Amino acid sequence: MSSVEVPQFRPTLADVARAAGVSTATASRVLNGFPRVRPKTRKQVESAMSALGYARQRAARATAGRTGSVALVVCEEVLRLFADPYFARISAGAGKKLTEAGLQLVLLTVPATENYQAPVVRYLDGGHVDGALVVGMHGRRPLDLDWLGIPVVFGGRPVREGDCSSYVDVDNRGGARRATQRLIDAGRRTVATIAGPQDMTAGVDRLLGYRQAVVGAGHADRGLVVFGDFGQASGEHATHRLLDRRPHVDAIFAASDMMAVGALRALHRAGRRVPGDVAVIGFDDLPIGRRTDPPLTTVRQPIEEMGARMTGELLAMLGGSAAPRCAVLDTKLILRATA
Repeated sequence: MSSVEVPQFRPTLADVARAAGVSTATASRVLNGFPRVRPKTRKQVESAMSALGYARQRAARATAGRTGSVALVVCEEVLRLFADPYFARISAGAGKKLTEAGLQLVLLTVPATENYQAPVVRYLDGGHVDGALVVGMHGRRPLDLDWLGIPVVFGGRPVREGDCSSYVDVDNRGGARRATQRLIDAGRRTVATIAGPQDMTAGVDRLLGYRQAVVGAGHADRGLVVFGDFGQASGEHATHRLLDRRPHVDAIFAASDMMAVGALRALHRAGRRVPGDVAVIGFDDLPIGRRTDPPLTTVRQPIEEMGARMTGELLAMLGGSAAPRCAVLDTKLILRATA
């Protein structure tokens, strides 16, 4: 193997994998002693670990003791973090639980750009925190955290099949199905959805719940499905596309309250009365939904409870629990004036 330049920062497993010319998953298998690794590959990884001083850093960290801090890792752009109340409510639930346990919450953000991901991984791997809570994870898995020597709990079921990570989720599918069925039972014939990102399980499951309801009622129409990113602007733009495509739409299930707010704005601009012409239901039960005109019917997910439950699972892991811990919280349809 060619010589490796030793970096000035504390090396991570990603650095080892890059130096060895293998994937992070392969380097992780070598580190954890999995047998199904080719001898040549194992030797490459071990040589890179030695050259970078990775093993010695890991050993030093193991004896360093607890830091008294837990990271909340938000996999979204910073502007989105402060614009979407969902993340503030997750933080509130997690922060209260950590305060009760005498621990400090550290906020880390991970933009989509690859160059910004490595510093966060190095921070998590550098002995600064005892564990991590991860929310907003997309299917691209910008953070490969499986190999970290700290416990990790995800907010939302991971997209990857067979992922054995600990997570806390909500009943996205059931909530979306009940919301859509409410619109159908009210006599709406052309029920559309503004679906969320399909690289997140919340987006996938809420679209599936909508489809289960419309197929069951014999109302399925691919042209009634448009997509957004859970943000307000995307909901507004998606509604304009929907009205161009299906002018006679009389109901919209939006997969987030922020997209529903955008839909209300677009409908107002188009001269459509809510709920007279078009009924609208959102998902989240954010405070903004109580202030829209008219107030927004929505699906309540227990966001603060989700943050607290994630933290509780993480504290259990810090206390010695080794098995993956998974929980799914109930949702509830909240009836207001838009549907």
